[in-house]
Amino acid sequence: MVTVTEKAIGEVKRAMGEANLPEGTVLRIGVAGGGCSGFQYKLGFDAADNVNTEKDHITEQHGLQVAIDKKSDLYLDGTTVDYYDGLEKRGFTFENPNVTKSCGCGSSFSV
Repeated sequence: MVTVTEKAIGEVKRAMGEANLPEGTVLRIGVAGGGCSGFQYKLGFDAADNVNTEKDHITEQHGLQVAIDKKSDLYLDGTTVDYYDGLEKRGFTFENPNVTKSCGCGSSFSV
């Protein structure tokens, strides 16, 4: 299971409001091939009718539906998604216990 912190959900909801996304929009978290270490994290929005319970793992976290395709879920199990808002950087962070190697960008990893 992937955990999304309340702070990260708040930032997602803020972005959804700025983009005027419709009610019921789902946060989609995934993994794609690429990046300097082999895989990279993906965050995006999806319409509720694009979510498929046979292909996606779906949870509700802090009032927001979160969907992860089952292939990505294998790489993300136990991951915590947070939002960091500091002077030196700002953005979503992934604390993934499955990572064996990552690079300095923070969004590319290998397992």
